Amino acid sequence: MESVQNDIILVEKVCEIYHKISKLDTLKPSEDVNTLFTELVSTCIPPASINIANLPSDVQEIRSKLIRLCGEAEGHLEAHFSTILGSFPHPLHHLNEFPYYSNYLKLGRLEFDILTKHYSPSKQAPKRLAFVGSGPLPLTSIVLASYHLKDTIFHNYDIDSLANSMASHLVSSDPDLSQRMVFHTTNIMDVKDELKEYDVVFLAALVGMDIDEKVKVIDHLAKYMAPSALLMLRSAHGARVFLYPVVDVHLLKGFEVLDVFHPNDDVVNSVVISRKIGEIVNIDYGDNHHDHLELGIESMMPFSCKYCEFQAFSNSRGQMKMIDN
Repeated sequence: MESVQNDIILVEKVCEIYHKISKLDTLKPSEDVNTLFTELVSTCIPPASINIANLPSDVQEIRSKLIRLCGEAEGHLEAHFSTILGSFPHPLHHLNEFPYYSNYLKLGRLEFDILTKHYSPSKQAPKRLAFVGSGPLPLTSIVLASYHLKDTIFHNYDIDSLANSMASHLVSSDPDLSQRMVFHTTNIMDVKDELKEYDVVFLAALVGMDIDEKVKVIDHLAKYMAPSALLMLRSAHGARVFLYPVVDVHLLKGFEVLDVFHPNDDVVNSVVISRKIGEIVNIDYGDNHHDHLELGIESMMPFSCKYCEFQAFSNSRGQMKMIDN
């Protein structure tokens, strides 16, 4: 009974914070934004037994809207710090200016360990990796390329040309990463045969904030990725589902789910890794499509909210490769 009562109090607190956030004039970084998202995350981080399926419809609606607000705030936050970092002659020397850089180092190590476990019996590193939805501050690609996958070529996909321009500027002064980072400005749904060239594909948050669009992207990847290629996503557990969109792992048609890891420390994101098992055509979910999408049981979410560890805000192009498709 105590656990149930604690969950009720938590949900009420989340709803209260949502109403405050929804009244803000802007979600760009500011003291008010900082304070509210800090409060939201500190509320959602402790262990909880939240079951999305049991939430009242009005709370489910608030959750959906709150996730979109987190996504919007993430976009502003990335652009804000990409601009700050880009003002230095060597942006990558100043990554610790980003308040959550240490978290990305931990998450990068975690994802690398999981990837290494499942990628190849010979323990060879992937030659080509795609990150879909890389944004103006592609820290996952930067951390993995800098510390773990030092010979891998990273292809970063984003539909926003400005985001790609900002991201490419960050690595343009680095003699190594400027040669191993490629930025594609295109909708991933228009990328087909090229997907077969990647050993690993990461799927990020802002690739379709609508849950149906996310599933369409996963279906698209299932159709065009190479057999045995790995798909990596980030998930949520407990009350953290109020921060992220959730997709039932059973909707990963065409993929074998290999591992789901839920950290219990300051690394907020869970990690899901799956393997492409074959060609997929005409995927049919039947009449219960939306029901499965919203349950979130045994779930994963292709989303990363940069406010998850939010504490406080305390060039030359070189040989950069930019591709506009």
